[in-house]
Amino acid sequence: MAKTKIAVLVSGGGTNLQALIDAQSRGEIPSGEIVLVISNKADAYALERAAQAGIPGVVITKKGCGGDQEAFEDAIMAQLAACDIDLIVLAGFMAILSQRFTDTYPKRILNVHPSLIPSFCGEGFYGLRVHQAALDKGVQVTGATVHFVNEIPDGGEIILQKAVEIEDGDTPEILQRRVMEQAEWILLPRAVEIVSEKLMNT
Repeated sequence: MAKTKIAVLVSGGGTNLQALIDAQSRGEIPSGEIVLVISNKADAYALERAAQAGIPGVVITKKGCGGDQEAFEDAIMAQLAACDIDLIVLAGFMAILSQRFTDTYPKRILNVHPSLIPSFCGEGFYGLRVHQAALDKGVQVTGATVHFVNEIPDGGEIILQKAVEIEDGDTPEILQRRVMEQAEWILLPRAVEIVSEKLMNT
């Protein structure tokens, strides 16, 4: 049976992409295979990680599409279609996708968010801002969530969640690292395998 073909969309360092590559090499994503990495930033280190793993990397920028959102999304969709992509994983992808895009791939786009949704999520909550908000609020527990992507930022159905305790003296940077290590890098490969297996068998 053919494996689910996965594309990972990135914008930065690619630590979550690396977690997926490592999980794949350990045999933890038997139902899927990462066959494409798309970055909306030409200098994203994630592209180097993809190259080192022998995965084709493509740069598609909004600027390169004349600053037009529709043309930008069309270029991404054309690349996905050319590679017969079944599943899209947003791994630190800092571009907002329109409802037109998300409706094209229902329950085929995954995102990892560094909090326990519905806390500290939605528009404006990304990167260190999420962890700063958790610390400002004084919560004892945060974590990460992998969810399907729809037209609402962080609004899609939840697939997996994992809690991470906040410790005395945490800064947003320290907390970000702990959430990655204890939750994001564990959950994302698991969720990708769950969805890949489902798609492979449909």
